[in-house]
Amino acid sequence: MRHYGLFIDGSFTTAGEGETFAAVNPFTGRPWAELREASASEVGAAAEAAALAQPGWAATNGATRAQILNRIADVIVEHADEMAVFESTDNGKIIRETSSQMLFAARLFRFYAGYADKLFGSTIPLDNPTIFDYTLREPYGVVGLITAWNSPITLLCNKLPAALAAGNAVVVKPSEHASVSTLEFCKLLSEAGLPPGVVNVVTGGAAVGAAMVEHPAISKISFTGSPGVGRKIGAAAGAQLKPVTLELGGKSPNIVFDDADPEAATIGALAGIFGATGQTCVAGSRLLVQRGLYDEITERLAARAATIRLGDPLDTASEMGTVANKPQFDRILASIEAAKSDGARLVAGGGAATGEALGDGLFIQPTIFADVRNDMALAQTEIFGPVLAILPFDTEEEALSIANDIPFGLASGIWTKDISRAMRLVPKLKSGVVWVNTYRMVAAQAPFGGTKESGHGRERGAEGIMEFTTTKNVMIDFSSEARDPFAIKN
Repeated sequence: MRHYGLFIDGSFTTAGEGETFAAVNPFTGRPWAELREASASEVGAAAEAAALAQPGWAATNGATRAQILNRIADVIVEHADEMAVFESTDNGKIIRETSSQMLFAARLFRFYAGYADKLFGSTIPLDNPTIFDYTLREPYGVVGLITAWNSPITLLCNKLPAALAAGNAVVVKPSEHASVSTLEFCKLLSEAGLPPGVVNVVTGGAAVGAAMVEHPAISKISFTGSPGVGRKIGAAAGAQLKPVTLELGGKSPNIVFDDADPEAATIGALAGIFGATGQTCVAGSRLLVQRGLYDEITERLAARAATIRLGDPLDTASEMGTVANKPQFDRILASIEAAKSDGARLVAGGGAATGEALGDGLFIQPTIFADVRNDMALAQTEIFGPVLAILPFDTEEEALSIANDIPFGLASGIWTKDISRAMRLVPKLKSGVVWVNTYRMVAAQAPFGGTKESGHGRERGAEGIMEFTTTKNVMIDFSSEARDPFAIKN
């Protein structure tokens, strides 16, 4: 058993007021770490430590902040293997994916290091020629970052380097279902020379997040998680008049036209839904296939799903790991049973996966339902697991109608050799991300975020750092004449 306190003002606390809770390895089913539930006063201590550290961090010139962010990237790369083990042990994602995610986290730090000394304002020509007007980009001060359990370090690094590059200090709350890798990450920040108090981590459940939103020292919240929790955070932040960035769920349509390459589309569909055990907000969980390829694609997918190797997340031969926690495991199984009752045609999987090599792990078979109607819960509700719904369509217009007829708007995919068709559809798809002839591709430079119930605001790219800055306008009167507000001028 590993034991963790809270990370406040550059060090781990050894005692506290809150109760402890266990981190459970979803592969073995056994606790492997003990963590602390932060109290409201401890959240306050973290916020106050950040508030004390932030002015000095913001006053550090951009070039120096960039050097520190680049050192953090170096340290992440040095410790990538051990960090990947922490992540995979905590949430059951295969080591091949968590290893690559650690390198992507380093890439994000390098990308935003480049922005630390380039937060330019602008000069604005006014009607009055004797007024000089310009803008400044300034940090919020202290921001609260709340992340989910499916990819803790990636989700954290979608936010943290941008917030730091802009001159903010932060308080982080990882999911109570996967906190260990974030706490271990704090050690890397200290090793890289980040000043104490600039990053603080408090662990626990909903009460900890609520205390962060309510604390007056925290000026902005950036949240990744479910739409239900996002609504609560948005409402609570609104009551405090605090801005929020919300990266929420999805039910993304992956659209395959008759002229698509069947093999490429099959691989894209597999990656879209079974990568990360389907536990990604951009999972291509709705596969729309035109009639001419419908049977072929369905058969290809069913055959390929049956060959996916489930196993120990730390084994590099494993192709799909466990579901991250027991509550989510139960929800996925319930959704599968509901789909069967609704009349969807099961063509692959359909339940928990068991076997000697799988032990007590929270494994679910790669599951595919065909002949799904868009009004079924399977087509409308985010399952967040390895469950694919295949829906047929006939025309481009019908595909577009089905794709947009959901409450979410995070991502979508188009598979076609007709570039004119792709260009027609891209502006009509109601999603923040559109992939054409690929799926689940990410880049540090590319902005990411959704519309509708998938949230608002953007992470990554140039837009990502703007989420952590505010605009100040400055007017300077350099005329020699006094401006009497009561003088009458002809």
